[in-house]
Amino acid sequence: MKIRIVMPVVVLAVLGAVAWGALRVVRVTASTTAVELPSTKVKKGRVTLSVAARGELQGGNSEMLTAPMSGGGDMAITQLRDPGEVVNEGDVVVQFDTTQQEYNLREAEADLAEAEQQVIQAQASSDAIDEESAYTVLSTESDVRTAELEIRKNPLLPSIQARQNELALDAAKNRYRQALQDLKNKKATSVAGIAIQKAAENKAKVTAETARKIIDSMTLKAKTSGYVNVQQNSNQNMIYWGMQLPPFQLGDTARAGMAVAQIPDLKSWEVSASIGELDRGHLSIGQKVSVAVVALAGKSFPGHVKSIGGTTGSPWDRKFECRIALDQGGPELRPGMTSNMVITLEALDDVLWVPSQALFESDGRTFVYVQSPNGFMPHDVSLVRRSESQAVVTGVKEGDLVAMSNPDQQNKSAAGPQSAMKALSK
Repeated sequence: MKIRIVMPVVVLAVLGAVAWGALRVVRVTASTTAVELPSTKVKKGRVTLSVAARGELQGGNSEMLTAPMSGGGDMAITQLRDPGEVVNEGDVVVQFDTTQQEYNLREAEADLAEAEQQVIQAQASSDAIDEESAYTVLSTESDVRTAELEIRKNPLLPSIQARQNELALDAAKNRYRQALQDLKNKKATSVAGIAIQKAAENKAKVTAETARKIIDSMTLKAKTSGYVNVQQNSNQNMIYWGMQLPPFQLGDTARAGMAVAQIPDLKSWEVSASIGELDRGHLSIGQKVSVAVVALAGKSFPGHVKSIGGTTGSPWDRKFECRIALDQGGPELRPGMTSNMVITLEALDDVLWVPSQALFESDGRTFVYVQSPNGFMPHDVSLVRRSESQAVVTGVKEGDLVAMSNPDQQNKSAAGPQSAMKALSK
C-alpha cells in the first residue's frame, strides 16, 4: 500500500523537476539573449569621415607598346623582356620576326638598283640622240649655205641650170627645217623616257623606304624609363573558357594593333582601388589619401584621388574604381605591392554619431533602436553624413544607448525556447 502511494509522489517530483529545469533554461536563455544584444552609446565630438580600401601599386602615365599596323598578319615575337624588368629609355622591349620584311626589302632594293640603271641608260640614249640630231641640223644648215652660194651664180648660168640651183636651195631648206623639228621631237621623247624611268626609280625608292620603316616599327622600344608589364594574350586563336588569359611569351604571335607590353613610369606611382557604391557621393578628385604599403611596415605615403570611374557589379554588390596618385614615391616601392588606403572625406566638429551598424533604414525611415523601459524601441533620426564605419545623426541625445543589431531578430531567436517551454508545460 505504501509503495502505491510513494510511486505517484516520485513521478510528480520528477515531472516538477523537469518543468523547473526547463523554466530555468528559458530564463537563462532569455537573460543571455538580452545580454548578448550588442549596443553602444551615442557619442559627441569630432568625427573624421574616411573610406578605407585596398589596391595594388602600379606605375602611372603608362606607355603602351602595340604590334605595328603595317606588319601584316600574325607576327611572331622573337624577343620579349621579362615581366617586372626595369628598362631605360631606348631599350628594346619587344622584337617581332622580320624575316618576310627583310626579304621584301631586298626585293625592293634590287628593283631600285635596276630602276637607277634604267635611268642612266635612258639619259645616255637621250644624249646620243641629241648629238645625232644636232649633227643633222648642222649638216642640213651647211647644205643650205652651199645652195645659197650656188644660187648666186644664176645670173651667169643658163636658165635651166639656174632653176636647178633654186630647186636645190629649196630642198636644202626643207631638210634643215625637218632636222630642226626632228631635234625638237627627239628631245621631247627623250625627256619623257627619262621621266618614266625616274618615276619607276622613285617608286622603287618609296617601296624600299617603306620596307625599312616596317622593319623599324617591328622593334618596340621604351620611350621612358620604367618596368615592363607584359599584357594578356587575347589572340583569337587562343581560347580559355572561364580562365584568365595568359600573358604574352616568347614565340607567341600578335595581330596588328594588339597591346603587348606596358611601361609605367616609375616616377609616378598610382593605386587602383575598388570601393563600395555607398561612398561614391563622398569622394571627389583631389581629396587627400594616406597609402600604407603592406610590405613596408610602419611607412605610409601621401597621395590624392586622381580619378573616379564608373560603377559596376551586381545589384547587391555595386562598386566603382578609384585611382589614387601618390604625391611622393620612394626607391623601395615595387609594382604589384598591396597597399591599404585611407581616404579622408571631411572632419565634423561637435556632432553626434553612432557606428554605421546601429543605423537602420526601412520604408523611407532612418532610425536607431534606443533603450527604453520597454526594451530597445525604434527612434527616428536624421542622417547628416555616413561612411562605412560611422554615421553622423541628429534626433538623439549624447549617451543614449542604441542597439547594434535589430532587436526584433533577437526576439525571434528567443521565441524558440519559449515555445518549447509551453509545449513542456502542456
